[in-house]
Amino acid sequence: MLDISNAKIAQVILLAREGKMAEAALEGFIADLNEDEQASLVAVLWVGRDDFDAEEIADAKRIAMEEATVPTEKYLMKEPLLADYLESGLDALGVDVTDVEDDII
Repeated sequence: MLDISNAKIAQVILLAREGKMAEAALEGFIADLNEDEQASLVAVLWVGRDDFDAEEIADAKRIAMEEATVPTEKYLMKEPLLADYLESGLDALGVDVTDVEDDII
């Protein structure tokens, strides 16, 4: 389904919630993900933002790969509700992010 672990998505959520203090760490973390992981992360964001339904996750990943015009970290850093949308996207996909976040903390 996704080409990124739930733990990595949860890490992005946690860093995004820290705001300016973790901005460089968040940008670096996203930049270090491989292309498939980055596309999956964008797809989860789009599902959380209601651009796609959870059942369309494969299409969202494909489109994320095809339409990438800027580095993924730059694209995602412009999204003020990044953490909320990722959490909503995971929820729509049936993943309880609080369980994953607890494992990271």
